Amino acid sequence: MNRIKEVLEERGISQTWLAKQLGKSFCMVNGYACNRTQPPLDVLYKIAEILEISPKELLQEPKKQKK
Repeated sequence: MNRIKEVLEERGISQTWLAKQLGKSFCMVNGYACNRTQPPLDVLYKIAEILEISPKELLQEPKKQKK
């Protein structure tokens, strides 16, 4: 599981924008963001670089909602 979608939402960045930055299709990035597919490590590192975040932070469990 990854936190790509969560990080994009936190930063107000669209999946379309990320897809353009990666040179990938929206469908591919949407698959990563929705955890239908996991990006290869090189792509995960590129996503982290683009989002200026540690790759480790993209792999941590989602933050739990406060009740």
